[in-house]
Amino acid sequence: MPTRERAAPQSTTRLRDLTSTSLRADATGDAGRTVDARLAVARALRRARHAVGAAWSAITAVVTPLGWAVGVLALAGLGAGYLLGWTEFVVIGWAAVIAAAVAALFLIGRIRHEVTLHLADDRVVVGSTAVGQLTIENPGLRLLPAITVDVPVGEATLDVPVPPLAPRQQIEELFRVPATRRGVFPVGPARATRRDPLGLVRREHAWAEASALYVHPPTVTVPSLSTGFVRDLEGSPTRDLTSDDVSFHALREYAPGDERRSIHWRSTAKTGRFMVRQFEETRRSHLMVALSGRADEYATDDEFELAVSVAASLGVRAIRDTRTVSVVTGEVTPEFSRRTVRSVRAFASVTPTRLLDDLAAVELEERALDLATTARAAADTIGGISLAFLVCGSATDPAAIREAARHLPLGVDVVAIVCESEGVPTQRASAGLTVVTIGYLDDLRPALNRAVAR
Repeated sequence: MPTRERAAPQSTTRLRDLTSTSLRADATGDAGRTVDARLAVARALRRARHAVGAAWSAITAVVTPLGWAVGVLALAGLGAGYLLGWTEFVVIGWAAVIAAAVAALFLIGRIRHEVTLHLADDRVVVGSTAVGQLTIENPGLRLLPAITVDVPVGEATLDVPVPPLAPRQQIEELFRVPATRRGVFPVGPARATRRDPLGLVRREHAWAEASALYVHPPTVTVPSLSTGFVRDLEGSPTRDLTSDDVSFHALREYAPGDERRSIHWRSTAKTGRFMVRQFEETRRSHLMVALSGRADEYATDDEFELAVSVAASLGVRAIRDTRTVSVVTGEVTPEFSRRTVRSVRAFASVTPTRLLDDLAAVELEERALDLATTARAAADTIGGISLAFLVCGSATDPAAIREAARHLPLGVDVVAIVCESEGVPTQRASAGLTVVTIGYLDDLRPALNRAVAR
């Protein structure tokens, strides 16, 4: 009896445990199915949202502002027409819908043309014309419709119409770019445009090819200037005398401190007194051209363009004469900087082309260093300056020009070239500083000839 009484409770307990377990399993299965359903709905909504976003992006990429206006007109006309019972609005709305549907037909198909862009000369001078060539090819076996190829040139765009192309046909179209102002202008990439006659939709296809067009400042030939400060075996003799160089000048009597190797023994034997050789010091010409890039030092933009041409003419002359030259301008202080940047930016002076490329991109800046600070920073950065040109505009204070000259090392010949658009050429000199004013680029050569004569 006790044994049976124990067994009964065990069976009851075991049955009760099984019943509780199956209830929990059913509850877990229902919750799992609910979670799976929610996840499936979330995935479907996410895919729908992506699909709607992609469709909206595709629509906004091809619809023009006029196309959006026609779409609004269609919605407003149909809505107002059916709500208010106005037949005129209904007709206007359906007309807008038909126009949009017809315009969409022009977007069917892909642009299969192959377009190559090539510039015959990517470096020209202001006032000349750059010539480019578009090669358009039909690589397929079907007739391709007419398209318009747009060639961006800086902020402008050239439209080149292309006729229908037969299979495997290739045509070449030339276009001209007038170089009216100095700068570096991106040309391309070429874009093929397909649009409807009303201009409601527009599809573009761009090719990867793009080029840079360098429009150099005009230059003139100037006289060679080779005076300087640094001694050099290939330098020019000057009036300064030294006891050690290669250009013999004269003999003089020995003085305490002279080196014994300078004694001329043959003359010493004849005179009975020690005689030493005396030489003329030779100097290598290290030119420095400092171009002011500060906006308030120029009265007009034409003055700055003249100044850039002056700096380019001087730099190119020095490079072609194989002289050491440094062409610099003041750095620009960032707008939110608390401290003024007191340094100079050096332009490439390896070849004339590299120098002109750099000068093609220089611009006036409100926060650039003034002329005096630029000269001071250049003197601290560049060693061995022998001849310095300070190029600025007519709005530069004469006191600032004199201050800039004082910042340069002693013995440096300083020539300040003031660019005054259409001004009368003048020249004045005082205390190692020559100030030349020119009104046109052609005035530079005679002005420098007069400066050399002094």
